[in-house]
Amino acid sequence: MIRISQLKLPLHHTKEQLRFEVAQKLQKQPEELLEIIIRKKSIDARKKEEIYYSYTVDVAIKKEAQFLQRNKKKTITKAEYTSYHYEKKADRPMKYRPIIVGCGPAGLFCTYYLAKCGYRPILIERGEAVENRIKTVETFWKTGILNPESNVQFGEGGAGTFSDGKLNTMVKDSAGRIEEVLKTFVEHGAPEEILYINKPHIGTDFLQNIVKNMREHILSLGGEVKFGTKLTEIHVKDNAVSSIVVEKKKELQELPCDTLILAIGHSARDTFEQLYQSKIKIEAKSFAIGVRIEHNQEMISRQQYKSAFYDLAPADYKLTHTCTDKRGVYTFCMCPGGFVVNASSENGRLVVNGMSNHAREGKNANSAVVVTVTPDDFMKEMKNNSPLCGMYYQRKWEELAYKTGQGAVPIQLFGDLLEGKRSVTIGHILPQICGNYRLADLSECLPKAIILDLIEGITAFDRKITGFADEEAVLSGVEMRTSSPIRIVRDESYQSISLKGLYPCGEGAGYAGGITSAAVDGLKIFEAILKYRLPPVNTKEKGIK
Repeated sequence: MIRISQLKLPLHHTKEQLRFEVAQKLQKQPEELLEIIIRKKSIDARKKEEIYYSYTVDVAIKKEAQFLQRNKKKTITKAEYTSYHYEKKADRPMKYRPIIVGCGPAGLFCTYYLAKCGYRPILIERGEAVENRIKTVETFWKTGILNPESNVQFGEGGAGTFSDGKLNTMVKDSAGRIEEVLKTFVEHGAPEEILYINKPHIGTDFLQNIVKNMREHILSLGGEVKFGTKLTEIHVKDNAVSSIVVEKKKELQELPCDTLILAIGHSARDTFEQLYQSKIKIEAKSFAIGVRIEHNQEMISRQQYKSAFYDLAPADYKLTHTCTDKRGVYTFCMCPGGFVVNASSENGRLVVNGMSNHAREGKNANSAVVVTVTPDDFMKEMKNNSPLCGMYYQRKWEELAYKTGQGAVPIQLFGDLLEGKRSVTIGHILPQICGNYRLADLSECLPKAIILDLIEGITAFDRKITGFADEEAVLSGVEMRTSSPIRIVRDESYQSISLKGLYPCGEGAGYAGGITSAAVDGLKIFEAILKYRLPPVNTKEKGIK
């Protein structure tokens, strides 16, 4: 096929207009075009007075080779494709069925593809199935009563289930894994547009059905998915995984295991401690901390699109600034038309995140505004050089956030933060928060240096989006789970350098930073296992009770 890039069309256009424009570029008649496939569609809003859609499309015509030989235009090329594929190089079977710990994107995709290849994997998840998890989370938001095992962080779909469902990623991919992830989502209920939209997202409402559909497909392929099942211990023999112990309904069960995929997520702190005590090699890594900021979505859309905002979906943004102290402050996980959510997973500690439905129909825009902290920062603060020090640092500020809000999400107007005083009233921006909230002073639950950087960053962002530093913009604290505070070190075979048969995977292990990158890492582990072991021969082996 022939690829045409930088194809410009007005905001209001039809399929027929797109076909006509493609034909014009190729100097053909519309009826000569055999097929048109949209590969990319984005909004070009660099000139606010002239906003349009930009397309990349692949086109089939007769005598393509001859046409390309004559072609002189740089925007018209031969379409190149990288199809995802995997190779089965192993020559000996596993002794036992592979066990995957964690039902977020990494664990879910690894399990799904192992099931497709006949491994009959066992996926365990400490939280609930998504349909029950939704009810548990909604109860928490209404009552404040937390289930530490099933919440916004733990349960089927992982933390991404209660998010905007963003699928764009900075990961470089030459193996076709990203497209494979998107196709798999579409096969299980995602809108087809995610295959070509520049900044694809699903939304929490769609994600909940998609992960359920993937689970049912895994079961149909002979896999098992066990909820309310928590990893408590890893047994080792000859420096390799030999079995694991799981807890289900307060009962312990030992399972033989020689292939263990650890896709535990960035909030599995008790498991981090267990691994550290078991001498598994862990390193501290940088992450970012800060707040959520809410603005009126219409204001953001007007600033980004001017009068064209009426014709477009709610606008997003991505902003960065280098502070005078050389720290980076940036926006993260922006949720157009979304909600701030109480995303706590431990009693007595409080953390926030952002969430949107697919339609992004909420009144407010929100995003994290965060500042990078390094191991040097938190080790100095905590006077501790343990690789788990970042986790202890997160816990410290989450405990203070809980106290500051008296168990509710602490919020403060930006103007009050500037003046260093506690907020006592709400302004024209009404908080859109899932969970109770309370007016407070966020300086009580964030380091002073971070507060100063947030003020400098938000003020700088106002020069890019007028109104960003609105004194009545609502800040919610604290945002601490931007990424995992640790990395479980693995070798070239994707196994832990400390223990054979243990595969650290996804965001919690320190190898991803979002839904798509976590799913891609799950595929990498799947591919590594295919090279290492064939499916187990013993088809009568029992799973979890």
